[in-house]
Amino acid sequence: VQLQASGGGLVQAGESLTLSCAASGTIPSIRVMYWYRQPPGEQRELVASMTGGGRTNYVDSVVGRFTISRDNAKNTVYLQMNSLKPEDTAVYYCNADLKRSNWGRLYNYWGQGTLVTVSS
Repeated sequence: VQLQASGGGLVQAGESLTLSCAASGTIPSIRVMYWYRQPPGEQRELVASMTGGGRTNYVDSVVGRFTISRDNAKNTVYLQMNSLKPEDTAVYYCNADLKRSNWGRLYNYWGQGTLVTVSS
């Protein structure tokens, strides 16, 4: 199982960016998919999460600006980021709680990070 994140880049404040993260391998089900971020010199924080049933949660600082979504058929999670601010600059990581077999336990996987830089 691998998670592959993409979509980072350099944008100006106020602009938008969409991140994608695709999970590949034998994955009967993905329970929850997450986006985390780690600003330079700071700790990693949870930005958003989405269950397979569509329930979402966001950190307060991105509410109204970021939207998490999933394509369950493609095992892919997206993070639409609007009205970006310099303080959104960070390495963004995807993460997932998933099953590798129908009757097995949940495993947690991380994708590689993708850098988002927002200039003022």
